[in-house]
Amino acid sequence: MKIGSFYLQQVPRPWDTDTEHRYFKSALDQVELQDRLGFDHFWVAEHHFLEEYSHSSAPEIFLAACTQRTKQIRLGQGIVQLPPLINHPARVAERIATLDLISDGRIEFGTGEGACPYELDGFHVTLEEKRAMWLEGLQTVTRMMVEEPFGGFSGKYVNIPVRNVVPKPLQKPHPPLWLACSRHETILTAARLGLGALCFAFVSPEEAAQWVRDYRATLATECRPVGRAVNPQLAVVYPFACEKDEAQARELSDANAGFFTYGLSHYWMGLNHKPGVTDLWNSYVTRTSEPDLPLGKTDCVGTPAQVRELLRGFEASGVDEIIFMAQSGKMPHERVCASFELFGREVLPEFKDRDARRAAATAVLADEIYSRAMERGADDSIGAAK
Repeated sequence: MKIGSFYLQQVPRPWDTDTEHRYFKSALDQVELQDRLGFDHFWVAEHHFLEEYSHSSAPEIFLAACTQRTKQIRLGQGIVQLPPLINHPARVAERIATLDLISDGRIEFGTGEGACPYELDGFHVTLEEKRAMWLEGLQTVTRMMVEEPFGGFSGKYVNIPVRNVVPKPLQKPHPPLWLACSRHETILTAARLGLGALCFAFVSPEEAAQWVRDYRATLATECRPVGRAVNPQLAVVYPFACEKDEAQARELSDANAGFFTYGLSHYWMGLNHKPGVTDLWNSYVTRTSEPDLPLGKTDCVGTPAQVRELLRGFEASGVDEIIFMAQSGKMPHERVCASFELFGREVLPEFKDRDARRAAATAVLADEIYSRAMERGADDSIGAAK
C-alpha cells in the first residue's frame, strides 16, 4: 500500500502581508521532507474563490516548484477541474505534459467535475451540466496527449479543430488518470472509464473493503477506458497526526482537521458567505456545536504503533493508497514536519517493503484489464482514444 499526502493550501484568517507567502513556502519545505522520507505521492487540490478553505487556485504552478525541490515522490493534481469553462482542454494537456517533462515523468493526472456550487457558479458552470462538461474535457485531453496531430473534437461544450498539441508527456501513453470520488456511484464511474479512484470520504477499513470489491468487479467486467491505459487503483484520504503521545496527536488533529469539514459545509451548503469579509476561522473556533469529525477507524491519528495498526487494517482491505491530510486549519508547520519525521522513521518502511512487491502485480493487472476492454471494443460514446 502506498502512502501519500494531500494539500488544500488552507490559509485561515487573520491574514497579514506575509501569510500566504509563509504557507506556500512551508508546503514546499514539507514536500521536500516527504520526498526525503520516501512518501509515494504528493497531491494538490484545485479550488477557486474558497477563502481560507483552499488557496490552491494554481496547483500546476505550485507543482512546478515541487518538481525542482524533489527527486522521487510522484506529484499529483488532485484534481484538475475539467469543465471547459474552468480549464480549457488544450491548456490542461499542455500543462500536464510540461509538468511531466520537467519532473522526469512523475506526474499523476487527477480529474473531476467540481462539486462546490459557490465555486462553479463563479465560472457559470451549472450543477446539471458539470458531469457532461467534465466528460467532454476528459475525452479531449486524453486524446491530445497521445494523438499527433490531435484529430479535433466537436461536442456540446468543446469544439476544437485539428491541431498538434505540444509538448507531449514523458510518460507513455500519458500520466496515470484518476477521478475524484466522494460517493460509491462515482467510484463505479471511475472503474467503467479505467480511472483510478481518488476518494475524498472518511470511511472505515470495512467500508473501504466493500468499495475496493465493487471497484475491481466493475473494472473487470464493464471497463471501457477513456484513455490509452488503465489505472486500477483506489486511494482514500484521511486526517493525519503522528505523535509519541496519543492525547497530543488527538488534540492537534481535532483542533485543526475539523476545519476541513467545517469549511466544506460552509461553501458546499451555500451559507451566507461575503467575499473578502466572512471570517471562516473565527466562526469555526467560536462555533457552539461540534462538527462531525472523523475519529478512530476513519482517520490516521495517534502514536506510531496506533497509526501502524490503522494502516494495516486499510492495507488488508485492499486499498492501494492512503493519503494523509496533515496541513489543515492552523496545524503548525513544525508539528506537521515532526509528524512526518516520526512516521517516516518508525512506520513507513514496513509498508514500502510490501508495496514494492505489489507494484509489479498492479502493472500486470492494468495491462490485463486494458486488453480485455479492447477485446470487448472501446465505446466511442465515452471518448476512448483510437
